[in-house]
Amino acid sequence: MAYRAPAKINLTLEVLARRDDGFHGIRSVMVPLDLADELVVEPSDRFSFACDRAELSGDDNLAVQAVRALGTIPPRRLELRKRIPVQAGLGGGSSDAAAVLRAAMDGAFGSLPALDWLRIARALGSDVPFFLAGTGALVEGTGERVTPAGAIPAWHALVLKPPVGVSTAEAYAELDKRDRPIRARATSVSIEMLTALQRGDFDAVEALLHNDFQEPIVERTPAIATALDALRSAGAGNALLAGSGSCVFALTRTRAETDSIVDRLTLPPEYQRFPTAFAATPGWRA
Repeated sequence: MAYRAPAKINLTLEVLARRDDGFHGIRSVMVPLDLADELVVEPSDRFSFACDRAELSGDDNLAVQAVRALGTIPPRRLELRKRIPVQAGLGGGSSDAAAVLRAAMDGAFGSLPALDWLRIARALGSDVPFFLAGTGALVEGTGERVTPAGAIPAWHALVLKPPVGVSTAEAYAELDKRDRPIRARATSVSIEMLTALQRGDFDAVEALLHNDFQEPIVERTPAIATALDALRSAGAGNALLAGSGSCVFALTRTRAETDSIVDRLTLPPEYQRFPTAFAATPGWRA
């Protein structure tokens, strides 16, 4: 059984106050992309895990941790084929873990007792519950409150991966050094974004793109600033940091518009280019 594990981008990312448990509250509108890893689950006489990137084949891989979170299960062989860049802000590891949970829901690990899927997903990582939604969504709390957007438009995106990585923990630490406004939910850019996305209003979505991490990360990471500037110079209407980085992206209505931006980019080859699109959401109706 093969499962796609899509990347995500945050159309908005508001980082709220640090909580007593040490986590930050967030408010974010996320969408899944066609850019995706692939997880294959096969019967076996013992558990094994392999990834086509050797450095990701260890027991600390989130896909392995997701299997362990299921409890006692029949042995399976898992093979992960990585397409999503790592330390990129695209949620690849969280998506891989969610793919394991979706496989378990589908019976790929045999008959399981009743499980609290949301609790398991949240324990694995703050982005994992989002990937169980199967579509774009407003994500709140520390990732556990997910409001699906329904069917999302068939828009496109160009994702660039600069030749640097960004530590999420360091990104939060940098943000905590700064004074930030208190954002009421009623006036949140993320609530506006959710409405614009559901209406398919591309101009409004592009105008509302927002990420609290962008300013501090760009200030300390010149390669990311270079990528954002290159997208804008190549004709992107707007460009944004993906998650806490290091990837950046621009939205387009069509693949032809994406290809036009790619053709006009003036960046060294070590800046990886990923032309992609919003993932199809066949389980939802407009």
